[in-house]
Amino acid sequence: MKSIAVIIVAAGRGQRAGGGLPKQYRVLAGMPVLRRTIDILRRALPNALMRVVIHPDDQSLYASAVEGLSVPPAVFGGDTRQASVFNGLKSLSAEAPDIVLVHDAARPFIDRGLIQRLLDALHSGAEAVIPALAVTDTLKTVEQGIIVNTVDRSGLYSVQTPQAFVFKTLLAAHCQVEGQQLTDDGAVIEAAGVEIAIREGDERNFKLTHLADFGKAETQIMMQTADIRVGSGYDVHRFTSGDSLCLCGIEVPFSKSLKGHSDADVALHAITDAILAAVAAGDIGTHFPPSEEKWAGVSSHVFLEHAADIVREKSGLIAHITVCIICEAPKIGPHVQKMRHKIADILKINIDRISVQATTTERLGFTGREEGIAAHATATVRLPMGAYNE
Repeated sequence: MKSIAVIIVAAGRGQRAGGGLPKQYRVLAGMPVLRRTIDILRRALPNALMRVVIHPDDQSLYASAVEGLSVPPAVFGGDTRQASVFNGLKSLSAEAPDIVLVHDAARPFIDRGLIQRLLDALHSGAEAVIPALAVTDTLKTVEQGIIVNTVDRSGLYSVQTPQAFVFKTLLAAHCQVEGQQLTDDGAVIEAAGVEIAIREGDERNFKLTHLADFGKAETQIMMQTADIRVGSGYDVHRFTSGDSLCLCGIEVPFSKSLKGHSDADVALHAITDAILAAVAAGDIGTHFPPSEEKWAGVSSHVFLEHAADIVREKSGLIAHITVCIICEAPKIGPHVQKMRHKIADILKINIDRISVQATTTERLGFTGREEGIAAHATATVRLPMGAYNE
């Protein structure tokens, strides 16, 4: 089994896409582009070494984008893409993997089949292989706004990333052409005189460059996750002695606490069950049995993060969450915005996809008698259509 490393190039400025920050940190369908790219590569190559090459000025943006992900410290890039990749390669020198894939952070639609085609080519003896698509449009040479020539498109290809190489071959090529300004690693290998193979690329694997590309990408994600599912969750916890309680992941001062095996966050429990129901993955008790002492007193955000991970493992996304907290006291209204922010932070989705409401039962029932709190939640989840047949 050959060892594999992945270098994700995320050091560019990407200002043509607008948004006021580098495009790799812009939010796409509720998730930063870079996080989306890392996530799919992690799932496609779970045992691969990973290096993310960033601009030194983007450290806080990077930390926010990868929060909660298992990635090593970032590598700082250089003044050019070529220099950035070279820095990434040098950071792998100690591990010296057999194979390295180099991928643009702004291509968040990598297909596992494409990756496998590249790896198969390397396993078959190629030293360098890149995905490519034959040019199908008619090409023109233009000077000062006037067409002067039609270009023969036969034999012309547009290339994509990831590009895959024998590690020592790519490192040696970069050493050989250091200081030049070549636009991709295929050009680096070519300049070093190494033969490059191509494999079929993927039309969906386009690069986010301009503002319009984000609209196209949002549409593509929605089309790919057209299996829309809705799940509901309900939970109840009784009051016990105390001076605060946990609701929606935040501490709410109160004259009582909630009783439970974990931290008794009735709202997060209901949301967790709603997400699990949407993907038909059981309930909290299935994954975190109350009979197991290790879950005693655990923070409920652990349960919610686990449910979100299950959705991501299915290549899905959480489209919307609503939770209604049912109680006479404490007053929920003053805490709603903080609760929304906390849930959005745990799930890594936009706050405008989170609704927190509260109501009473007009002094009826156990909540009306102030014996405890109930919560009802609904989760809308989008999955790839293929998941329908799993």
